[in-house]
Amino acid sequence: MSCSWVFAVSLTFCVFFFSLSGFDEGNVSGMINSVRFRQQYGLSDKSKSAAQVAALEGNISSMVQIASVGGALIAFLLTDRIGRVWALRQMCLVWILGVALQITSNGNLGQLYAGRFVAGLGIGQSTVIGPTYLVEIAPRSIRGLCTCIFAGNVYLGIVLSYFANWGASMHISNLSNRQWIVPITLQIIFGGLTLVMSFLALESPRWLLVQGRHDEAKNNMVKLRGLPATHPYVMTELQDIRDSIDRERESSMGTSFLAPLRELFFIGSNLYRLILGLMVQFLGQWSGANSITIYAPQYFALLGVKGQNEKLYATCILGVVKLVSSLSCAFFIVDRFGRKRSLYTGLILQFLSILYIAVFLAVDGGSTTSGHQTAGQKRASTAGIAAIYVNGLAWALGWNTVQYLVNSEMFPLRTRALATSIIMCFHFANQYGNSKAVPTMLLPVSQGGMTSSGTMFFFAAVLVIGLVYVWFFLPETAGRSLESMDALFNLPWYQIGRKGKMMRSETTADLLDAKRDIELIETVDVEKVEHGRS
Repeated sequence: MSCSWVFAVSLTFCVFFFSLSGFDEGNVSGMINSVRFRQQYGLSDKSKSAAQVAALEGNISSMVQIASVGGALIAFLLTDRIGRVWALRQMCLVWILGVALQITSNGNLGQLYAGRFVAGLGIGQSTVIGPTYLVEIAPRSIRGLCTCIFAGNVYLGIVLSYFANWGASMHISNLSNRQWIVPITLQIIFGGLTLVMSFLALESPRWLLVQGRHDEAKNNMVKLRGLPATHPYVMTELQDIRDSIDRERESSMGTSFLAPLRELFFIGSNLYRLILGLMVQFLGQWSGANSITIYAPQYFALLGVKGQNEKLYATCILGVVKLVSSLSCAFFIVDRFGRKRSLYTGLILQFLSILYIAVFLAVDGGSTTSGHQTAGQKRASTAGIAAIYVNGLAWALGWNTVQYLVNSEMFPLRTRALATSIIMCFHFANQYGNSKAVPTMLLPVSQGGMTSSGTMFFFAAVLVIGLVYVWFFLPETAGRSLESMDALFNLPWYQIGRKGKMMRSETTADLLDAKRDIELIETVDVEKVEHGRS
């Protein structure tokens, strides 16, 4: 049954306020380029070598990412124990506390590290709590839209932070701490807003059913769908969830704390999903787009953008490109054309843009720093700046969409929070490694780096590997209910990515008989098979 017409104000409200995060990535790029900040925390110390400054920049930027690993683990414990909504509330409190510690550090590097670490514990939880909640409350026909709004709002935070950094650099003196403190206060504003509005959000009906709170689950489903409790759509969806929970309990490995962990690692279809999710994070984080988000001013400087305000303005435009691209993908592409088609498009565009930047930096990168460019060199560097924007668009269409959506929608309810937590731990571990390594990677070989062009070639190679991996292993999940994913992942591992989309639309019989789906995918003549059985 199609549910594209299902809409309710409650659903829209919950989707929006569970999607607010992402401000730190936008703030830190301006913060570490603020003149006053660099003076306070030793980044402009002439006694430090370029490698030492790069290492210090990496430590400050990546402290949030390393703490987010712990935050993602905490999210698993709390999301299943206290529910999705209460987990969001405590996350906001932790996030706000971390930002407050940063704002009051006043040149104390240890307190700055502590503040970024505490904020990271909150930010790490957001990437588990948000997508888990959103895929559970969304109708399957717009599940991609609802979950991708999370990715879109991440870029809303980045855009607002970029513009705040740009405005502060223009209107606040370089000698004032407020030049980097004012933009960070956006995190407190939106963290507080999310905390307050969470008291109007509805708990996930799926989580309530697992807890045995059937009446609350039905009431919340009615509000989320905007339909009466007796409507066939609501009744069918609730019954499908109950049936799925019953099947999971029958096949579960006990009720202990470690039972979901055993199910995740010792059931083949679950382990495949976990490996798939980990690889999506690994390939996405090392594709180069996240490092451009965090170190955007440095990349624009490599391509010839001069002046602090000019670099921050170019960074603002990049944020707008990513925001518009993410929302366009959410509203018009990911559910209509599928996850894989969107990802293919993004990966190809991202590869071409990164490859152009790599070739330009290798052939003519020195002209942007020498200050003497011919007309042709100027056009080439301008094309490189445009390639940065194309890369932002491609990232929004590709890995950024999939890294939250597929990871949270493909797991059974019993292991969803645990699996998403593990995957997001891996996400932040790679993001930490990336943000820590990039300042050093961009250095010349003589200073222990791999040069700016070598770094770009490395990212381009990762994108090629990602394109091959997606074609072979990643299944198409658009249009399938959460309760039907088991049938898809019960296919042989070598068929899931290439033939999963050929599976029939899910019915009760399809869910209970994965073997029949396999036979259909392999184009076996079902009638002959049945005749042979008789």
